[in-house]
Amino acid sequence: SSQNLSEEFAEAARQLKKEAPRIQFGKIDVTHQHDLRKEFNIQEFPTVKFFVDGSREDPIDCKGVRQASAFITWVKRRTGPSTVLINSTDQAEAIINADDFVVIGFFKELHNDSVEVFCETARDVPEMPFGMTASEDVRATYGIQKNTLVVFKKGKPVHNEVLEDSRQNKLDLTRLIKTFTLDLVTEYNLETSVKIFDVPVENHIVLFTPMNSETFNAIYENYKSAAVEFRGKIMFVLVDTNETRNGRVFEYFRIRDIDVPAVRILNLTSNAMYKMPADEVTVENLKEFCQSYLNGKAKLHLSSEEIPEDWDKMPVKVLVGKNFNKIVF
Repeated sequence: SSQNLSEEFAEAARQLKKEAPRIQFGKIDVTHQHDLRKEFNIQEFPTVKFFVDGSREDPIDCKGVRQASAFITWVKRRTGPSTVLINSTDQAEAIINADDFVVIGFFKELHNDSVEVFCETARDVPEMPFGMTASEDVRATYGIQKNTLVVFKKGKPVHNEVLEDSRQNKLDLTRLIKTFTLDLVTEYNLETSVKIFDVPVENHIVLFTPMNSETFNAIYENYKSAAVEFRGKIMFVLVDTNETRNGRVFEYFRIRDIDVPAVRILNLTSNAMYKMPADEVTVENLKEFCQSYLNGKAKLHLSSEEIPEDWDKMPVKVLVGKNFNKIVF
């Protein structure tokens, strides 16, 4: 909520006052400052922008950062180096074991496009420590030949991404790494919903199933197996159909009791919805569905009637699938 973010923001300001007095924090209530709201095109609340070198032009948007510690890291990485330079195997080991998740870039030399993209990505993922190295010893210890980004979980590598010399898409890397801040499959509830929408992955696959059914464990394992392959491209979400508080989500997806277990893909940008053609939630069916969606071959699932022309005329507004998200959320 705005209130929460405001408190975290203030906490970051307090801590940075000692460490980096050059960085000033301020807050503006744009309900009273219409000119500023217009000038900086403020669409949603709260919005955090970072102004550099006293310039009003092109401030940097600070998106999806909610904890004071992440604010502090985000600001520091914008004003100084965004990654730690690793020179020895001991240093690498210490950094890799210091946190639950750590991202390390292994490079042959520290002056190329891949390094630049890696450092830019580090600026946008303040939730995790980033290190990089061009040491032959360190590369040999971890058995890495090419320029590679490695995500470590509790000291063990869980993902290797080879960085091509051409400019790799920074957003793709950011998406991929940010997905590690969530579980492989995220159960939808009030706490996780905010985190789910903070990760910049626009394709969400949603499994609707009662979590206390006899078949749940088998279905869940299949769902998790398929999730590994599409990490960073499609976010895997689970909705418990026994949880009454999820009613609004069932309505939005038009899921009825007889439909479950049901699987849908939603594109957050276009609000387009796709229904898995097969009924069985198997690894094969899930992979085929995700792949056909990414290839643009999945059939659109038209589960909403058109928005009525007079939906907005009366005190009680008429909602259908197509305007539900926009109006309710």
